[in-house]
Amino acid sequence: MLAVDLKNRIKRSGPLSFSDFVESCLYDLDDGFYSKRGSAGRRGDFLTSPEVGPFFGSLIANWLDKTWLKLNKPENFQVVEVGAGRGTLARAVIDAQPSCLENGTYTMVERSQKLRGEQPVSEKLISAADMPDAPLVGVVIANELLDNLPFDLLEGDGECWKEVHIGLMNDQLVETLMCESKESVGIPAFKGARIPIQTEAHNWVQNVLDRIVLGSLLVIDYGSTTQEMSQRHQDSWLRTFKNHARGNNPLDDIGNQDLTVEVAIDQMPEGASLSTQRDFLKNQGIDNLVEEGRKIWKEFSSVGDLKAVKARSRIIEAEALLDPKGLGGFFVLEWNLPLVD
Repeated sequence: MLAVDLKNRIKRSGPLSFSDFVESCLYDLDDGFYSKRGSAGRRGDFLTSPEVGPFFGSLIANWLDKTWLKLNKPENFQVVEVGAGRGTLARAVIDAQPSCLENGTYTMVERSQKLRGEQPVSEKLISAADMPDAPLVGVVIANELLDNLPFDLLEGDGECWKEVHIGLMNDQLVETLMCESKESVGIPAFKGARIPIQTEAHNWVQNVLDRIVLGSLLVIDYGSTTQEMSQRHQDSWLRTFKNHARGNNPLDDIGNQDLTVEVAIDQMPEGASLSTQRDFLKNQGIDNLVEEGRKIWKEFSSVGDLKAVKARSRIIEAEALLDPKGLGGFFVLEWNLPLVD
């Protein structure tokens, strides 16, 4: 049982950093959330844009082709999706038949062996546990990945920021404030204020940018800023999920619930263009495609054929994808390589 293992680690070595705690809760090889049960989808624990329906994948395919054209149509164009889960987005992109993948490949990177086992694999679709080591010409996509990368937690004591660790009291896991943080936060440490420190997310982005010779990194996630989060209660930006509902306290039900944090945009590497998912999808032509769907539905709804059903589905999916209070309000960060000053 993961909770017992964590308690034993603390007894041996002292309190765990919050990032070590998150890593274990989500990715412990035997009992981590994503190792044994966690997943996206209607039968999973939460719904992401690809699981709304295939329309999102067709719009991403449009973006891929636009990027490929901007790069002068390089051969062997590579698409690497990190945090690909069961391959839902990959399937939709391949079904949309983007021109950039006529001679290219799509690699689904997923660290969960359980989820990799459910991915579609073909000559075009490659399943992998890690990103390819070779320099990349193409794009890397990370849809709702960064919010699941381990992060540290700081709390203000009125004078400075202190590290929040996970310790033991009466054989129960508890939060404990440790030494003053060495992080240069630049935000007043008001007593009781809390902020996440997302070093792993920053490093992940930077490592990807270092691997791309020519191409783009596309990150889609819900986010905020460190300053803004310091002014809100922790429960509003550090959340748990299970079976499509908010879960328990992060220290409860360990390994059985998702643990996720808003992405601090200001903590990510510089150089990205920033938009919302709503604006991004509009730039990929979603409005025209929805209007086309309305016309098809109006013409063929009485017949009830597959063409009409798909058109109607496109309209319904768009409503969810563009909702500014939901998925449409997610941030989209796009880095284009090589970076131009």
